[in-house]
Amino acid sequence: MFKKRIGPMVALAVLVIAAGCSDSNTLGPSNQLEVVNQAGTFEWQATALDKIQQTLTYQWTSTDTVANVDQSSSISAGSASVRITDADGTEVYLRGLEQDGTFQTSAGTAGTWTITVVMNDVSGALNFRVDNP
Repeated sequence: MFKKRIGPMVALAVLVIAAGCSDSNTLGPSNQLEVVNQAGTFEWQATALDKIQQTLTYQWTSTDTVANVDQSSSISAGSASVRITDADGTEVYLRGLEQDGTFQTSAGTAGTWTITVVMNDVSGALNFRVDNP
């Protein structure tokens, strides 16, 4: 009777171990995530990224109808992007974080905007800032 049960138990153990092994990660303490979220200013930075697969969403108060977005990242693998929607839910910005520079959102409705950071198996460091002019 013992021999009949050992096969399914071994199969279950292998399944549990395999489920715990993944090639993608989420942010942890070693990534030193820093977020500043104040009316008119939003800053986001994470370092030592290693195949991070995660989406993070923030609510931010835009005091104007447009915002400047300053991007400065160092991506060695994978991809990441930032998407911004205005108080009406209209997309005013979407850009890959591999593009460094200062950009401006489209005009939108001031108020509570949504900033979404999408990381797809990204490695490296990500940094961006959103400011009202």
